[in-house]
Amino acid sequence: MKAKAQKVVVKEIRFGPHIDDHDFNFKKNHAINFLKEGSKVRAYVMFRGREIVYKDQGELLLLRFANELEEFGKAEQLPLLEGKRMMMIIAPKKK
Repeated sequence: MKAKAQKVVVKEIRFGPHIDDHDFNFKKNHAINFLKEGSKVRAYVMFRGREIVYKDQGELLLLRFANELEEFGKAEQLPLLEGKRMMMIIAPKKK
């Protein structure tokens, strides 16, 4: 059984709360490639210093990210704030 078990690979993508559209699209394209190869994607927004005030902006960013990746994968975990990072996990869709 252990030999037949599939190894789950998790790739990480890091955002800042004030990301530009071009940077967002660049990271989105990387996430699409990761999901196509069958890896899970952990996207997170890192808040530095006083940026923690923009928690709502970080959550909107992650929800937009999940919405744009809807055809390649589905959100396994909704945005969750843990300390200074807000993260979510997106799993690839079955073929």
